[in-house]
Amino acid sequence: MIPWKEIGRAEVPGHEGEVILLNRGTEFSIRTAGTELMNSRLHGSESALAELACGRLKRKSSLKILIGGLGMGYTLAAALGRSEPDTIITVSELIPAVVGWNREHLGHLAGTPLDDPRVSVVEEDVVETIRKRKAAWDAILLDVDNGPDGLTRKTNDRLYFEPGLKMSFSALRPGGILAVWSSGADEAFTRRLKQCGFRTETVIVPARKPGKGGRRTIFLARRP
Repeated sequence: MIPWKEIGRAEVPGHEGEVILLNRGTEFSIRTAGTELMNSRLHGSESALAELACGRLKRKSSLKILIGGLGMGYTLAAALGRSEPDTIITVSELIPAVVGWNREHLGHLAGTPLDDPRVSVVEEDVVETIRKRKAAWDAILLDVDNGPDGLTRKTNDRLYFEPGLKMSFSALRPGGILAVWSSGADEAFTRRLKQCGFRTETVIVPARKPGKGGRRTIFLARRP
């Protein structure tokens, strides 16, 4: 078997820990503390995050979409594929190195989505991006950490508990959708979404296309 080769390593701004980019052959992996966060072979659920959310939006033109977490670009590419030419997509990525890795090493995997003129990138915590504007977004797509359960950053609780969910609710336009990627089901998270005023739907998707590998959960929450 081809051994993994380290391509890059970067600290997480403002927090302990670091992320590492690895490569073997045509496969890429981003890891932290020995745990794999994402793999180029297993991106079906990342694409589904955008496909499901965009497919449920009633409006189709002049959309404004916020993506929290760039990853390897698969969610962004899927959102672009489901969007009209007048859509504006903002990607909020905390780790500048991840943006650099996409431009230098990973862009080809998802079809170089950062080159699309509809896309802009802000290098900051998505919590800050959400907080800045109210009734601004038609969709907020979150693929941050390991979903509501959290894996790498306890501060992600700011997104997935009541204060963060209310903030996302306020940041969405009426009829807008908050879509959240998760490694597994979480009934408590669904209850919190409902308590914050969302109408919820949970979809189980394959981690790998076409329908292979394990299963992941996509939470879809609409602001009435």
